Amino acid sequence: MGHVPVLLAEVLDALSPAAGEVHVDATFGGGGYAMAVLSAADCTLYGIDRDLDAIERAEAMARQQPRLTPLLGRFGDMDALLLNAGVDHVHGVMLDIGVSSYQIDQGERGFSFMRDGSLDMRMGQSGPSAAEVVNHLPQADLASVIWQLGEERQSRRIAKVICERRAETPFTSTLDLAETVEAAVGGRRGKKTHPATLTFQAIRMYVNDELEELARGLAAAERMLLPGGRLVVVTFHSLEDRLVKRFMRERSGNTSGGSRFLPEKAAGPQPTFDLLSRKAIEAGEAETRDNPRARSARLRAAVRTDAMAWDSDVMTGMKLPSLKQLETAT
Repeated sequence: MGHVPVLLAEVLDALSPAAGEVHVDATFGGGGYAMAVLSAADCTLYGIDRDLDAIERAEAMARQQPRLTPLLGRFGDMDALLLNAGVDHVHGVMLDIGVSSYQIDQGERGFSFMRDGSLDMRMGQSGPSAAEVVNHLPQADLASVIWQLGEERQSRRIAKVICERRAETPFTSTLDLAETVEAAVGGRRGKKTHPATLTFQAIRMYVNDELEELARGLAAAERMLLPGGRLVVVTFHSLEDRLVKRFMRERSGNTSGGSRFLPEKAAGPQPTFDLLSRKAIEAGEAETRDNPRARSARLRAAVRTDAMAWDSDVMTGMKLPSLKQLETAT
């Protein structure tokens, strides 16, 4: 089964594509959002993805749909990729954050332990793999990754058991790692989800630098969007949603807090976005029934103002160990 676009009607409503506009599907994946936008309006669309398999799908679609242009690369480099393609500004940017169904369904990519496969998890198919992380990251660093990105309460116990086991035999497969984690935490703990779910999520996010990539992508979209242009982001993880929520609130000036007894803060940069909605949009009952993946989906959208993009970086709030230490570990 291919990737089913979540909140598709809501994404199209928020993006509001029109004839003659230029839009970006910065996480092309299966192309569901992109093709829906191209069908909704006589516009041009650039599809960005770091996964070569996704770009090959996009190229096949582009042979039938000339208004689609695929671009291989990270969406955090969106502005550089678009400028290189001769595009200096766009009317809309879509981001569908996380792993796609295509990647999950390919057991050899190692994104899921539902099918035994190589312990890989790389979206871009380059750089350190999940196997290198699991087999070579120091125990304290491994525990930190599992705790921060997986919010797994037994992260230290899991990291300890993984390191004890890898000293005997390195990990090479998804099922092997999943079974080791399950043994470390004492079985399924009476929950519907597999006990290795949070650990796999954390390792995948770490391998692909997903939070930092999202931070870079949001800033790149801010730089590339024309006044009146729209940014639409769909997330499936609380850490990602928090980052998007904080970015949009800060960039729109809708920050809360402070005290009437404290001096007023000095005026900062002008707001670069207006929120379309203060609350995230969630999938309805019918969609969550038909597509379980939609249950955790959150859509946030904002409209670009005419203010200059902020110079300040988008902060993730994470202090993760560097992946570079693994480049010479194997």
